[in-house]
Amino acid sequence: MDATTAASLATAAGTLVLAVATFASVRSSNRSARLAEYSMQLGIRPLLMPSRLDDAPQKIRWGDDHRASLLGSGAHVEIVDGNIYLAMSVRNAGSGIAVLHGWHVRLEALLTEHGHAERDEFRPQQRDLYIPGGDIGFWQAAIRDPEDPEYRGLSERIQARAVFLVELLYTDHQGEQPSITLFVVNPLDDGDGWSCAAVRHWNLDRPDPR
Repeated sequence: MDATTAASLATAAGTLVLAVATFASVRSSNRSARLAEYSMQLGIRPLLMPSRLDDAPQKIRWGDDHRASLLGSGAHVEIVDGNIYLAMSVRNAGSGIAVLHGWHVRLEALLTEHGHAERDEFRPQQRDLYIPGGDIGFWQAAIRDPEDPEYRGLSERIQARAVFLVELLYTDHQGEQPSITLFVVNPLDDGDGWSCAAVRHWNLDRPDPR
């Protein structure tokens, strides 16, 4: 082997080693970037749960001046002048701000197996409701049209003081990481009040963990 051939082989070997090192470095950098992005998403991902029993009461008001006071882990369910008013006291167990975008009522039995509603099935909130990370807030809604498809069934449940379900659709403050939490609304034994509890949670931006 002459000197020219040996030099060419050495150069080729050096280039190959450099290419392998560069590939490993880029792959490691991509992995680190993905981990950093995942950590950032976890840092701003909201997660809604019912508020605690000892959380402070919250006074809320609807656009037609209907008012209510929500106790910790409580719900407001009332029919006044033919209007159905709904509200729940919730806590954001995640780190990021939760922005509530919509809600969906379910009237099937509590233990019935079912998936979540599609995003276009959710009723939009009249205004965005913001719940800070690690803090309490509320959800509120109303059905005022007796011709609404869910009005009759829901009003019958309320009058009979029977359990019903509510799904809440929300995102982080950037509109990303869409999630759904399913709540059960229960009548209390006092014959008047209602409470809420979380039943199931779905992340819409990643595979179901179950």
